[in-house]
Amino acid sequence: MEAARERGLRDGGTRASFWLAWSLAGLCVAMFVASVPLLVLARSAHIPSSWEANLTVGNLLGGAPFLIFPLVGALIASRRPRNAIGWILLADGLLWMFLGMTDYYAVYGVARPGSVPFPVGVAGINNFMWVPAVGLLGTYVFLLFPDGMLPSGRWRPLAWLSGLVIVLLCIGVGLAPGPLQNLGGIRNPFGLEGYPWVETATYIVLPLLPMCMLASVFSLVIRYRRSRGEERQQIQWIAFAASYVGLLYLIAMVFAFVFPSGAWFQPGSPLWLDLLGYAALISFTLVPIAVGFAVLRYRLYEIDIIINRTLVYGSLTISLALVYAGLVVSLQFLFRALTGGDSQLVIVASTLVIAALFNPLRRRIQSFIDRRFYRSKYDARKTLEEFGARLRDETDLDSLSADLVGVVGETVRPAQVSLWLRQPGRIDTNEELRP
Repeated sequence: MEAARERGLRDGGTRASFWLAWSLAGLCVAMFVASVPLLVLARSAHIPSSWEANLTVGNLLGGAPFLIFPLVGALIASRRPRNAIGWILLADGLLWMFLGMTDYYAVYGVARPGSVPFPVGVAGINNFMWVPAVGLLGTYVFLLFPDGMLPSGRWRPLAWLSGLVIVLLCIGVGLAPGPLQNLGGIRNPFGLEGYPWVETATYIVLPLLPMCMLASVFSLVIRYRRSRGEERQQIQWIAFAASYVGLLYLIAMVFAFVFPSGAWFQPGSPLWLDLLGYAALISFTLVPIAVGFAVLRYRLYEIDIIINRTLVYGSLTISLALVYAGLVVSLQFLFRALTGGDSQLVIVASTLVIAALFNPLRRRIQSFIDRRFYRSKYDARKTLEEFGARLRDETDLDSLSADLVGVVGETVRPAQVSLWLRQPGRIDTNEELRP
């Protein structure tokens, strides 16, 4: 901890920002830890069956990945206190941990009257805190990434509009009459009963939030198109993480709607659907992790390698899964037609086929992705391979010198390349390639 503090101070941080950042992160961890006994107490109370869906261990574990938000936020804020991204992640982490803890607090307090103070009031606050939790992550992280500043002054109206929409939605959801989301049958203690226009106005303002989020993402696209070098690499990190999260979450949502077993982590839902839901939730941690890598510039230029490996092994996994499923279904059908029953040999044979296909299929997918998405690097590699083949058979030094200069110029594309072959007292060869 002392070494981390010293590094943070050297990178422009201050003692106050360091302790404030890590104190807020510690508060987030404390709220998550407090959620555990509150969940146990709430489950032990006599509650309506409609409330039990929110009191599963799966819900608690599903909130654990969000601890990465305050931890990464504290790391950034303690080292780069002038960058707003770290403080936004910290605030978002506080909101998510508060939402999880107060869910169980409110249920326990309502089920056991007098056990804790103001349970319904806490539930009313919990009812609208999702708005800033979603709004901060979906708008300001993308709008201010990677340096904590707006891309230009022209984006200032969007920043103000996003803040105004978040505030109006908090007021609208907080004052809307009706039952609380997690306590069916309990009315919102802050709801303005007899004023239905409050809920109507909230629904009018609600679409503005995703519109602000899309505009923030568009600002990141504009920033990427204008960026060069290090900033472009930083934006690639968060773009990769957001794309991966969006795709995985979309797949999980489609399965949850298509299959009649119900939503994730609900009683009666199959194990595979719960595992898919956990994977979708855990994938959200990629966003703060990518932000941390990019802002702190740690292993910044390895994003291309990570994207390449993700494309290769993601495609490989899907391909092998489809082949395995096809083999199992077809072979079981054939075996059933011949013998009238199933056989474990089909599983063994399919597994052996997958093992045999792994390396050849991986090489083919790697070659395809290199040709399709990394053409310049693929061409450079092919050029080097061809030069290596010529090098084994070539004996003429002048020809080799010219070939080597040409290969370096074609693959690396420098402004100038020269080759000197020295012998004692003189230079034998001097080849130059100029663009």
